[in-house]
Amino acid sequence: MRVGIFDSGIGGLTVVKSFLEDKLFEEIIYYGDTARVPYGSKDKNTIIRYSLEALEFFKNFNLDMIIVACNTATAYAMSELQEESDIPIVGVIEPGVLACDTIINQKDKNILVLGTNATIDSKQYETSLNAIGFYNVKSLSTGLFVPIVEEGIFQGNVLDAAIKHYLEDICRVDVVILGCTHFPLIQDSISKYLDNCVTIHSGDAIVKYIKDKFDYDKNFEKTNVTFFASENPQSLRKRAKNWLGDLLV
Repeated sequence: MRVGIFDSGIGGLTVVKSFLEDKLFEEIIYYGDTARVPYGSKDKNTIIRYSLEALEFFKNFNLDMIIVACNTATAYAMSELQEESDIPIVGVIEPGVLACDTIINQKDKNILVLGTNATIDSKQYETSLNAIGFYNVKSLSTGLFVPIVEEGIFQGNVLDAAIKHYLEDICRVDVVILGCTHFPLIQDSISKYLDNCVTIHSGDAIVKYIKDKFDYDKNFEKTNVTFFASENPQSLRKRAKNWLGDLLV
């Protein structure tokens, strides 16, 4: 299977990592809209327009599926993307919610959703979790985490200060949904600050979702990955090499 993965920047590389570790696909085309990251501070119409432009980019390739590895684009543009596409398009929110339902066997557990301003404002996670019986859900916008990760800061004083700024008043968390694909890169620090709570990672959740929903469970010896970006693709490829290392062919 040949898939396209779209993200507003480099965060979607965490989804690529999960796919490479699972050897799920034969070929991956990655597109990061690095010229306009982050999407989380933009309005709905702009997010939809940028997402549809990404879809146009992917029409240059003969793909079997597109993964929207951006929570903000998933929250606001999925219906428009699906209407314009002849192939399946999978977002990150539904897989994350289903993973939460699988991991948690008690509906009264305390769930914390972290995401960008736009993702949190959409209330997509809260609505979806409430619909399956989870009502102890708190959502928190942590937009500063995105540029911190984009700068390659995964530990240290800057990250610690940002985590404390957002989470110092949070208590009794059982599960954190990382509602931005940048956040798995700092999930250990987030979990540690919240007494080693469970974290749900979009990449791993999407792997399970695709296997279950599409009855698809292939295993390829090698996955060819090609990286594209709307700005400075060399930087994206360098970051991918640093993050994904020996997983890349």
